[in-house]
Amino acid sequence: MSRRSIRIWYLIHKWSSLVPMAFLLMLCVTGLPLIFHDELEALEGVDYETALPGPPSAEQGVPLDAMLTQALAERPGEVPLFMAFSQESPLLTVTTGPAPGAEASEMTLLFFDRATGASLGPAPGGGVMDFLLQLHTDMFLGQPGMWLLGTMGLLLIVSLVSGAVIYAPFMRRLAFGTVRTDRGVRVRSLDRHNLVGMATLAWVLVVGATGAINAFADPLIDGWREGEVAAMTAAYRGKAPLPPERYGSLDTAMAQAREALPGRSPQFIGFPGGAWSSGHHYAIFFQGDRPLTQHLLTPALVDAASGELTDAREMPALNQALMMSKPLHFGDYGGLPLKVLWALLTLATIWVLWTGIVLWLRRRPGEIARRVEEIRSGAQEGLAA
Repeated sequence: MSRRSIRIWYLIHKWSSLVPMAFLLMLCVTGLPLIFHDELEALEGVDYETALPGPPSAEQGVPLDAMLTQALAERPGEVPLFMAFSQESPLLTVTTGPAPGAEASEMTLLFFDRATGASLGPAPGGGVMDFLLQLHTDMFLGQPGMWLLGTMGLLLIVSLVSGAVIYAPFMRRLAFGTVRTDRGVRVRSLDRHNLVGMATLAWVLVVGATGAINAFADPLIDGWREGEVAAMTAAYRGKAPLPPERYGSLDTAMAQAREALPGRSPQFIGFPGGAWSSGHHYAIFFQGDRPLTQHLLTPALVDAASGELTDAREMPALNQALMMSKPLHFGDYGGLPLKVLWALLTLATIWVLWTGIVLWLRRRPGEIARRVEEIRSGAQEGLAA
């Protein structure tokens, strides 16, 4: 690699690391407790999942129409937006809002025991976990905040790739992972920073990529609705959206969807007019039957007035990636051992970010030229950046 190429890659790595550094540290620090959100929420006494013994809510229990009627009775004047099913217990949730296209801040999440029909009340809000999730997701800035953090995630990927590119020539005359303990504090710090960075490279790439995908979720959903859903519901084009008072039986719609997608479990229902459906359909999303494929969703669109199936097809690859990205991002698809591993890797990433800041703050004049020459010469001179 020429001196000019090394210089370019080094500058790319330097600035793609420094620009998002504060945001990435914030994301790691807030993301660490969010890895254990289920366990921490259980300590707060809001873990309805384990408190309700019995079969999954998606399989049997009180009819869906009765559950929906009960939910709307608790929120008079509102309309249904989502109904979600637990795959582990009789827990069922209904999300309501003032209108079909309500914003997230206007929604209310209600919990029910489908085995008995008992209401468990609305979701508790305002806790520490809610604060951390909002800060981690959009920094309380809404969609602009999500796009900003998504951009920081993309810069992280650039930083990782450029770091790997310059690490290869830097270490070509040394054994992989060598820490030069005889070359001073700055050299040892640099070597450890590089070593831990390379050791966590694949994991950080995965977390950074899935975080960026989550940040750009709304455009992906809009694209799916305007493309795939529009094609599936072409016959309804030009018709006025279905008003809530004309919604038909959920149980009839579910029976039609199950017949079209046998052997799968329903995960949630998007009601007409929302981002996850059309203006005329119940969008019933089914999941796979394995720990990984359970996050790959297939929607069945059922006419909300007549209860007749309109279409059922797999979501596009980008939307499937969106479905996979959240559990992969937080490591919550493989139980507690995987969460512990995710936490340890997060701590290692925080250390890499912090040491990168320290190395930059302690830089000396002419550091770019020395760094380029060190990389080019295979680290023989032991010059530190």
